[in-house]
Amino acid sequence: METNILSVENISKRFGDKVIYQNLSFGLSEGQKVALIAKNGAGKSTLLKGLASIDLPDEGNVIFRNNTVIGYLPQDADFNPHSTIFEALYESEDEGLRAIRNYDKALTQGWEGDKLQEAYDRMDELNAWDRELKTKQILTKLKLEPLDREIRVLSGGEVKRLSLAQQLIHNPDFLMLDEPTNHLDLDMIEWLEDYLASTKMTVLMITHDRYFLERVCNVILELDQFQLFKYKGNYSYFLEKKEEREANLLSSTAKAKSLMKTELDWIRRQPKARGTKAKYRVDQFKELKKRASVRLEKDSVNLEINITRIGSKIVEFHNVSKSIGDRLLFSGFNYVFKRNDRVGIIGKNGSGKSTFLNLLTGSDKVSSGKIVIGETVSFGYYTQSGLNFKEGQKVIEAVRDIAEVVPLVRGQKITAAQLLERFLFPRKMHFNHISTLSGGERRRLYLLTVLMQNPNFLILDEPTNDLDIFTLQVLEEYLEQFPGVLLIVSHDRYFMDKLVEHTFVFKEDQSIADFPGNYTQYRIKEAAKKDVSHLKEKKINKTSAKEKGEKTKLTYAERLEFKKLDEDIERLESLKKEKAEELHGLTDYELISKISEQLDDLQNELDMKTERWMYLADFEQ
Repeated sequence: METNILSVENISKRFGDKVIYQNLSFGLSEGQKVALIAKNGAGKSTLLKGLASIDLPDEGNVIFRNNTVIGYLPQDADFNPHSTIFEALYESEDEGLRAIRNYDKALTQGWEGDKLQEAYDRMDELNAWDRELKTKQILTKLKLEPLDREIRVLSGGEVKRLSLAQQLIHNPDFLMLDEPTNHLDLDMIEWLEDYLASTKMTVLMITHDRYFLERVCNVILELDQFQLFKYKGNYSYFLEKKEEREANLLSSTAKAKSLMKTELDWIRRQPKARGTKAKYRVDQFKELKKRASVRLEKDSVNLEINITRIGSKIVEFHNVSKSIGDRLLFSGFNYVFKRNDRVGIIGKNGSGKSTFLNLLTGSDKVSSGKIVIGETVSFGYYTQSGLNFKEGQKVIEAVRDIAEVVPLVRGQKITAAQLLERFLFPRKMHFNHISTLSGGERRRLYLLTVLMQNPNFLILDEPTNDLDIFTLQVLEEYLEQFPGVLLIVSHDRYFMDKLVEHTFVFKEDQSIADFPGNYTQYRIKEAAKKDVSHLKEKKINKTSAKEKGEKTKLTYAERLEFKKLDEDIERLESLKKEKAEELHGLTDYELISKISEQLDDLQNELDMKTERWMYLADFEQ
């Protein structure tokens, strides 16, 4: 039985004359993993702030279940720059976190005697050991150690990861996440997927990462033209049902238009003075007209910018190495770019990906080797730090600063205003100040200014951050037809899989491998290599054990035991699930206590049998 944790009733929000969202109502159940999907500028982040009581709705009610602990991860974290990571993580009224903080201090500061024992006893008293282990795992996975660094010296990515770690460690009942995968490397994203999918927390997130949506979320909320649509399923289910909804909407609109023609004839034939029945029919006509006027917006980018033809010599890397101070980023890299290359770049944060792009575009110098660039190459470089528009600038001014008229293929031309419309900026937005745009809209405008410069070698450094899913689909369709070279750095695995044909992998041994395939193909191959390595290691261990006269295979009795353990574990798991379900809705304290003890006994037996099964499994193959 689902237990409601949040009820939202008819909430609305305006900024001046602009409606952000209106009359939204929905409810969420405990434990659900929910994604909020909408186009950039539709009010996703504002809605999350409203639920988090940071920017309250103008109207309506947001009601959480009593005593619900709420967590919120904003896009831009705000910390005291002079606090340390340790202080930011552990400053809390939560007794469990305070106990972990004191115990950590006891270990790192060498407490002794009664003081150390007191910290240890408090951990025991609050049963905080599991939480302490989970805390250490979070800090390790998000690469935040050492914890004594002040926040002012951290990079933007580290600050975002600190903010995420803070929320995960506090372990709220209801957690809201605004673009949680931004600034995480691919290993971190995959770890976060597993973490959120297995947690008991209710999670409401905004994310453009479609693989993340697919694997974590079981409910999708779509905000479309001020209406909210709820889909109980993952991203694939959402796509299927959204298509059905839009097909039904088109059919309904077509019928309404047909019927409206008949009603319009009747309306025109009527005298101005109408009776009650006539007025009723006029009201019906107005409602019909409203239904017939619904438009289904299907965005597409139509940009046939006249890109300069690229020559046979493009870019060549000859034995290139790069160091920063005493730290070697990569060495001995060789590659000759070809026409229509589609290359993805992956690697952990700090491995040198952005530095590689700076070498390519000439804003940094190689430590050794050389880079040769062909005379016809025209770079278009979309950088992570390129969103610096002039203060007070309007949307159309950003485009006109580059060109009033842009040449297209076949000798055609297009004005700045027409170009904006083709890049999903309708006329009504052209004289808006850029400061009023959403983060995703600003990124889309910046990308347009890069493309306007007619590059034939397009470099995209994290282009998908803050873009909505619908804009990403449109961008992917455009880039698939791009007639030049594409070089993409991105943590968006779906985006990479769709566009790239081979991948530069920045490895921990300071080499760059050229893998002939996309991201998912690379991960599959790496997983297979690990499996082979594990089997080889197992075989070596068995051979070594055999030489020493140690156990290498199961006896007949142990094989029977192994088979029975399989059956016992399955039976115990099923029984444990049944007992857990019996607890739902119980109010009798004695019965709750009795079933809880039974669950503890079942878990202890499961642990014991699982440990024995794992021991025997090593000799089964």
